Amino acid sequence: MNELSKSYSPKEIEDKWYEQWEAKKYFAATTDKQHNYSIVMPPPNVTGILHMGHVLNNTIQDTIIRFKRMTGHNTLWMPGTDHAGIATQNKVERKLADQGLTKEDLGREKFLEETWKWKEEHGNLITTQLRKLGASLDWDRERFTMDEGCSDAVKEIFIKLYNDKLIYQGEYMVNWCSRCGTALADDEVDHHEKKGKLWHLRYPVKDSDEVLVVATTRPETMIGDTGVAVHPEDERYAHLIGKSVILPLVGREIPIFADDYVDMEFGTGVVKMTPAHDPNDFEIGKRHNLEIINILTEAGKMNELTGKYEGMDRFDARYAIVRELEEKGILEKTEAHDNKVGQCYRCDTVVESRVSNQWFVSMEPLAEKALEVVRNGKVKLRPKRWEKVYYNWLENIRDWCISRQIWWGHRIPAWYGPDNHIFVARDEKEAAEQATAHYGREVELRQETDVLDTWFSSALWPFSTLGWPEKNEDLARFYPTNTLVTGADILFFWVARMVMMGLYEMDDIPFDDVYLHGIVRDEQGRKMSKSLGNSPDPLKLIDEYGADAIRFTMVYNTSQGQDVHFSEKLLEMGRNFTNKVWNVSRFVLMNLEGFDIKTVNKDELKFELVDEWIYSKLNKTAADVAEKLDKFTLDEAAKSAYEFLRGDFCDWYVEMAKGRLGEDADEVSKKTAQYVLWTVLEKGLRLLHPFMPFITEEIWQKLGAEGETIMLQDFPVREEAMVNEEAEKSFEYLQTLISSVRNIRAEVGVSPAKPVVAIIRTNDEAELEIIEKNKEFLVKLANLESLECGKEVEKPAQSSFRVAANSELYVSLEGLLNPEVEIKKINVQIEKVKKDLDKVTNKLSNEKFVSKAPAHILEREKRIQQEFQDKLDKLEENLKAFM
Repeated sequence: MNELSKSYSPKEIEDKWYEQWEAKKYFAATTDKQHNYSIVMPPPNVTGILHMGHVLNNTIQDTIIRFKRMTGHNTLWMPGTDHAGIATQNKVERKLADQGLTKEDLGREKFLEETWKWKEEHGNLITTQLRKLGASLDWDRERFTMDEGCSDAVKEIFIKLYNDKLIYQGEYMVNWCSRCGTALADDEVDHHEKKGKLWHLRYPVKDSDEVLVVATTRPETMIGDTGVAVHPEDERYAHLIGKSVILPLVGREIPIFADDYVDMEFGTGVVKMTPAHDPNDFEIGKRHNLEIINILTEAGKMNELTGKYEGMDRFDARYAIVRELEEKGILEKTEAHDNKVGQCYRCDTVVESRVSNQWFVSMEPLAEKALEVVRNGKVKLRPKRWEKVYYNWLENIRDWCISRQIWWGHRIPAWYGPDNHIFVARDEKEAAEQATAHYGREVELRQETDVLDTWFSSALWPFSTLGWPEKNEDLARFYPTNTLVTGADILFFWVARMVMMGLYEMDDIPFDDVYLHGIVRDEQGRKMSKSLGNSPDPLKLIDEYGADAIRFTMVYNTSQGQDVHFSEKLLEMGRNFTNKVWNVSRFVLMNLEGFDIKTVNKDELKFELVDEWIYSKLNKTAADVAEKLDKFTLDEAAKSAYEFLRGDFCDWYVEMAKGRLGEDADEVSKKTAQYVLWTVLEKGLRLLHPFMPFITEEIWQKLGAEGETIMLQDFPVREEAMVNEEAEKSFEYLQTLISSVRNIRAEVGVSPAKPVVAIIRTNDEAELEIIEKNKEFLVKLANLESLECGKEVEKPAQSSFRVAANSELYVSLEGLLNPEVEIKKINVQIEKVKKDLDKVTNKLSNEKFVSKAPAHILEREKRIQQEFQDKLDKLEENLKAFM
């Protein structure tokens, strides 16, 4: 057996083991196992670099897949990246701009060549970084949303949806990002509360002295007004319905009409109608045949219809128009007004509503089945509370705008004839054949220039990555997949659409379980971003703390569905734990001289109470961790493994085993302790492996266990014969006695190195027997000068007291402390703790603080309050010993 180095150095082992794992194809799915388990990785953007959200997401997936691999499943964790249409095109355009070029200078084909070059040069960065994290992905099956197979899948689905009348083209109101220069789907628009203004404008009624005062948040769009609406039951304006107003600044006559949409209580109860620039106005305009006048360019500037404002940015034009309205006496007043403003999810540019010719997917027919499979439990969202959000979105779903006015992406497989007749086909040859049949002659065709929304190809990910539209063994074996792990923030972008497309094409759900984790935030609850400077570099953290420490910390601190409030301080726990595991393993290895697990005869061993206890705890923990991993409560599974290894094994068993390992120790007891240390450590490493793969592999190899790698060993299972409730109960009694002595020392200020006298009084025969059989352990671990126990033993005159089960424990303080000095010292501490307790109690009694503080801050303050109260109670109890 090999020894471990004195200190744990993650750098020395992590890259080494990952290279071996990958080279030996340990991550690969096979065809020789029947129990299949598959996860498709949410494909990170090809432009991406590892961030803390990726760390959390992929650590969760890897923990699950490693656990399933160890429980006998044929596992497939499918890797891949997304072409990220808008983001990637922006990267390449910025690169060209540095050279003084635009994409138009190159032309479409040359630009796409440059984009593919950029992808080949930079696109593998994040997959390289995922290896540093220990992600056990089946790299030989890695996919890209624009590789040949995935592209074929996109064409096939588009054609099928089109032929089934579920894809259509039309001129509708869409969300438009002027910076990205493309339409966006509704769920690609983030709405934020903004402080704004409400301008009240005077619109003169034609052939009258009356004016209608219109309240608007967007005065710059008034040049495109084509009507003014009032509520049909609003008596203030009933006499004006059917008349006209003269549009200020423009002089155009526009009608006054009635519509139920108008809110009589908002503003003045009069709404200007700009059908080209507001989705509600667009719908109302269709009902009342209003003209659509677009006054903005695709770049968000005022167009030629705006006269002297032509070429101005829309927001600059707003204030220029307001100044003119004020100068001409048209502006009646201005009020502060907060409203929700839509912004592009990619670049945060304020989104415009724009009438545009786009491609859409009819969502209602697809949504019906997607709702049903969640309602009937075939697809399980975890945590379950997300079901309500899922239902709400699908029940109120709008058609999906899938066309994007960019060049990088899946070009829509459609061609136009001379009269704009549409031919949807796999390629130009097939489109030409359709056109010839349609026109009765060969005609020139023009290909659609738009590409598909990136999320369109992502919606096919669970089956396109497995080879569809080809029918192959992978598709038959691994579809539907088992689990999807993703952020709750893309429940609509991606999850719901995968469910719809899976049911539509494969006639089956794409996955059984959806684990929706929260967002990684900073300590203040803010979302991490480069602009805030609160997003740490995971690679630097891995370099400093090691991947295992980071992985374990993230899982340990992530409750199902809850956001993670991350700080680097959290990683200290993970690092301390890895060091503890390393050091205890080093101790075990150093004390296995002359021991060979292959030659041990168990019949020659003699198991003591502590041995039976640790085996019982190990077997219960193995079952508990497995159950919690199966239920996706990974944080609880991590805590269970931690409490066993850090607490039961390191702090208790190993400490009690030390006295059995010396040269003068009883040979049978020593062999038994060595056997238990080896077997519990070996199983404990397997228990820990899904969370911390690198350190467990390194130590497991040094133990000399049978097998090539720990990751292909069985996950520990509960052996009922090893569960011993009586041994646990007895040992817990010993733990209570030892902990009580240690706590008394700490509270009265006696050094742990100073031996003390302990007296245990009990009438319980079983407890007396436990004490007698384990007296040596008690004396050593509690550092006792002497231990007296019995039914009639005398209580020391000056002592501290605890109750342990049916026993009374006394620690003599005679000669250890000066009573007057201790009383004074304790009173000083009491006064300080009272002040601290009053301070936090007053804070929690402040209604203003309680109503505004975030939940995690309130929890922290309550925890601090309880800690101060517990400390005060103990101090007052200690004071009694000296009175």
